[in-house]
Amino acid sequence: MERKLFTALQGEHAQKLNDSLSKQGFRRSQNVLYRPSCAECSACLSARIRVADFVPSRTQAKVLRRNSGLVRNATSPWATEDQYALFRRYLDFRHAEGGMADMDIFEFAAMIEETPIRSRVIEYSEIGGRAPGDLSAVCLTDVFDDGLSMVYSFYDPDLAPRSLGTFLILDHVEIARAAGLPFVYLGYWVPGSKKMGYKAGFSGLEIYKAGAWQPVGDPADHRAELHPLSVDPIAEQVARISLPDGRVRKDSVSEFPDLPRNR
Repeated sequence: MERKLFTALQGEHAQKLNDSLSKQGFRRSQNVLYRPSCAECSACLSARIRVADFVPSRTQAKVLRRNSGLVRNATSPWATEDQYALFRRYLDFRHAEGGMADMDIFEFAAMIEETPIRSRVIEYSEIGGRAPGDLSAVCLTDVFDDGLSMVYSFYDPDLAPRSLGTFLILDHVEIARAAGLPFVYLGYWVPGSKKMGYKAGFSGLEIYKAGAWQPVGDPADHRAELHPLSVDPIAEQVARISLPDGRVRKDSVSEFPDLPRNR
């Protein structure tokens, strides 16, 4: 059975709380921070790229060249009809049977706009060759004190051969490097998952495992197995969580079954 630790993200210290817990494997979804804590497996591992150690592979360098005609525009977290239209096309193409398949425009707006921290919507459009205003890709991005977090991204399915998902990660590495931020957070990586296998293809990748960040090494060495982080009682897991003020408030965590505008 799926199990998560979660806490509300609100108030004047929301940014500091998010910065602190994200370093401990937590992920934001609107006004909630959560971390998988299943009793029977530890498949979901938080992953991030250490920018200083990243070097694009030959294939990734080709992806950058292939998408050199895209222009980046970072805006406030405000949902638009154009974004939602692209989001719907993307879901129908990639995740037609997924949990977000029935998301309407109001739920989409909530996903984009309900953020108590510093977030940006980064839109990508083509230079020439497409109608003005047409979006090629979009990424909802959080800004941490130590990096960028790619909360959710989607792209034009007609451009799938250009590997836009990979390009968005590569471009975020470039943004982070230009801003002097050491990490790009990719969300969760599941060893052996074909859908998430691409994350292991980025050099400088680190995973949060056994309570610490560590280089991923050989992806084949990681399996969906038990480890102390998931099997300890919830109270003990909460006791190990470090909050910004240096204290742990046991009632605060519960169990639950400005960026560059252009590249």
